[in-house]
Amino acid sequence: MTTRQTKYSKAVTDFLEKHDHATNSQILEYLHEIYPELSATTVHRVTARLCEQNILAIAPPSSDGSMRYDYKTKPHDHFICNSCGGIRDIDVAESLIPLVSKALGGCKISGNLLIHGSCETCILNSNK
Repeated sequence: MTTRQTKYSKAVTDFLEKHDHATNSQILEYLHEIYPELSATTVHRVTARLCEQNILAIAPPSSDGSMRYDYKTKPHDHFICNSCGGIRDIDVAESLIPLVSKALGGCKISGNLLIHGSCETCILNSNK
């Protein structure tokens, strides 16, 4: 199967390469400056196609439930700030899964970890 590379799909992948994670709305807002004719429907179709082609992955949803896309397609874990909704990639599964499995009485854990908390920026801003 040939992958279709349009100017919009290239712009979406370039944006996500720099920002790692984004919703369709965030992608559209940024790309509207470059392509004012770009529609939300086109962004949705592009991100859906890029996910089908394994060029993008689905990230944990944003705090409002919007689908979020991830530039990194290999399995990995995420940290989400409860205050600002920011998302960051983390690599802790290898060290945490044995501890969690033991705490659960030996259950076998699969999938990626999603950890919620407060990011450093939000902690610093709340202490002002």
